Amino acid sequence: MIEIWHNPRCSKSRQTLQLLRDHGVEPVIRLYLLDGPDLVTLRGAAKALGVGAIGMMRTKDALFKELGLTSGMSDDALFDAMVAHPSLIERPIVFNGDRSAIGRPPVSVLEIL
Repeated sequence: MIEIWHNPRCSKSRQTLQLLRDHGVEPVIRLYLLDGPDLVTLRGAAKALGVGAIGMMRTKDALFKELGLTSGMSDDALFDAMVAHPSLIERPIVFNGDRSAIGRPPVSVLEIL
């Protein structure tokens, strides 16, 4: 099963979803802004991506700065921020079993199909 954490308002997310469909994949779509992942799910996503919490965050987002977040903070603090504010999660993220990729650029998700 392939899943995409999708934000339909994001052009990269829309492009990634279309790219998957163009390759014959109809993923499960998780509208993560409405159905935010819990702490366990976020940690699993980071592990699948092979990154720490900061590697899956929108660090240039105004909210990141407003909340006083920094790249030097602990993963625990950053994961807690993403649970509380799912808009801080980089998008889109595509999962295929134990593999995942951030769709920036969208073609990067083809590596896990």
